[in-house]
Amino acid sequence: MSQLEMKVPSPGESISEVEIATWLVSDGDYVQKDQAIAEVDSDKATLELPAEAAGVITLKAEEGDTIEVGSVCCLIDTSAKPPKVVEAPVPAPAAVAAPAPPAVSKPSSPTPAPVASAKHHASDHPSPAAKKLMADAGLKQGQVKGTGRDGRILKQDVLNALATGFEGASAQGWGGSRDVRREKMSMLRRKVAERLVGVKNETAMLTTFNEVDMKPVMDLRKKYKEAFREEHGVGLGFMSFFTKAVTHAISQFPAVNGTIDGKEVILPEYADIGIAVSSPKGLMVPVIRNAETLSLAEIEAEIKRLAIRARDGELAIEEMTGGTFTITNGGVFGSMLSTPIINPPQSAILGMHNIVERPVAINGQVEIRPVMYLALSYDHRIIDGKESVSFLYAIKEMIEQPERLLFTGKSPEEVLLGL
Repeated sequence: MSQLEMKVPSPGESISEVEIATWLVSDGDYVQKDQAIAEVDSDKATLELPAEAAGVITLKAEEGDTIEVGSVCCLIDTSAKPPKVVEAPVPAPAAVAAPAPPAVSKPSSPTPAPVASAKHHASDHPSPAAKKLMADAGLKQGQVKGTGRDGRILKQDVLNALATGFEGASAQGWGGSRDVRREKMSMLRRKVAERLVGVKNETAMLTTFNEVDMKPVMDLRKKYKEAFREEHGVGLGFMSFFTKAVTHAISQFPAVNGTIDGKEVILPEYADIGIAVSSPKGLMVPVIRNAETLSLAEIEAEIKRLAIRARDGELAIEEMTGGTFTITNGGVFGSMLSTPIINPPQSAILGMHNIVERPVAINGQVEIRPVMYLALSYDHRIIDGKESVSFLYAIKEMIEQPERLLFTGKSPEEVLLGL
């Protein structure tokens, strides 16, 4: 017998332990090389663990166990042979023969029952995206039939099941009893909770607000969105405008992009902008590197790529670390106004919200305009009130006058006059 000790690889720098979230195989299963055998939670992301070799697996940890990076999580017997696939016999084609004399009837032998194939470990096991959809809809695993590899439930399977329709009580999935369900928090959720509490206790966090008239950007988007999609292959959303505006505002107020390191302040000469997105495992903040150098189309393409990877549970640790500023958009969930919490060790975060038509005074006349409230939470230890208010107002000006985005936040007249 030749056994391979499979050890937990390091998901990234500074991560010393992980938690076995889900085993995708059972003890004694035959696994193929590079087959996903487990989902592991770190304090930054959920990752799939692939088999390092083919063979029969022996699990050395239970679901929910916390194990150190580099420790053995399972054994793989590489000398084991793959199980033989039992195939049903193919009936021979009926031959056309001459009439035969009447045969003496004999007791017929019983037909062997077909061999039932063993249920695969992935059967009825939802993917991360499907699991999130099922939880939101109140569906249980038995209510959705998987069509993925080895019977795994995919996101499309859940959407198809929802489109088919369920009875109210069945789809709702709760109510009518006094039961209480207790679930263990994932390592990622525990770490997020710990960091958020730390922000409130360790920073001097304040929030300043402003409102922005979205009509100029909405008109620009409506006019060019089809041409933009045809030219660049991506849609033109609002996030790219805000990301670009943030990078220009950072160049004017660099402290907003800084961090505190002991008795020193670190001021990066670049803008790595984190975009908060919702995923099946909770809030993720993938980072757009050097956003200050990207065009609107490049920002949109990068946001789309990172959002898809986040929702499919495929984000790498490197894609979520090292951000210098974060943008979060609660408006996609209907939020009108909120106080975002700083993502440490950063010093500020911009909160976007939903767009609502409101009466606005324009040149002495009341007009109905699409308005969004903006919120900037910042660490008062490094950012003064004047800087925070001016930073947010600079973003407001660039959104209300998009042409300023061409001139690093200045108006064409200011550039012309050298102001």
